[in-house]
Amino acid sequence: MGHSPTRYAEGEALPVRSDDPASVERLVYIHGSVYLYRMMHRPLQTREMIIQAADDLFYGEGIRASSMDAIAERAGVTKRTLYYHFRSKDDLVAAYLQARDEPTLARYEIWLDATRGTLSDQIMGFFNRLARIAADNKWKGCGFLRAAAELAGSPGHPALRIGSAHKKKFEAWLAGRISAEGLDGGALRARQLMVLLDGAVAQMLIHRDPSYVRAAGQLAAALLTKTVQ
Repeated sequence: MGHSPTRYAEGEALPVRSDDPASVERLVYIHGSVYLYRMMHRPLQTREMIIQAADDLFYGEGIRASSMDAIAERAGVTKRTLYYHFRSKDDLVAAYLQARDEPTLARYEIWLDATRGTLSDQIMGFFNRLARIAADNKWKGCGFLRAAAELAGSPGHPALRIGSAHKKKFEAWLAGRISAEGLDGGALRARQLMVLLDGAVAQMLIHRDPSYVRAAGQLAAALLTKTVQ
């Protein structure tokens, strides 16, 4: 990343911001003078910076509460640059959830495999891990569920399709693990686990009591030790 500073005396009018959508301008104050740094980013890098800023705000403050102005400021880009990469806030919300898809699934796989034993043991360990993490005040639930709640009045929103695809992908992965364990009814058991998992997350957000998550984990583990009716 190259940069070339332009020096301006204190009180001197600064030039307008660049029309280059890949540039980011920073003001640096040194010994009473102002330096304008224009730092060039590759378009992909700039896009990633914007998505990360959106993730911070959408997850931390909520989708409705986070303006495009606030996201541009957090990402260190102009609004023109932001809209160069994302035509609308709806597009940015969709990109935010898409960026969470694979990392979330990978994290869940790590959580499951962290416990030795049968799949029932592993599921119990998974829920116990969630209970510990959810006990932290910084935890704000599942980004996909929260987005679905905020966008409930916009049934055609692209983010809802991404959230549904994410949940279906995780459900299918669970069904595969259940079948690999030699248990019957993999699809039904996986769906029951999804209901328990998302229900536990919702109850935790309401009550802030990890015992709800552990209780759901006990039921989830039991589902993997009996024959499907």
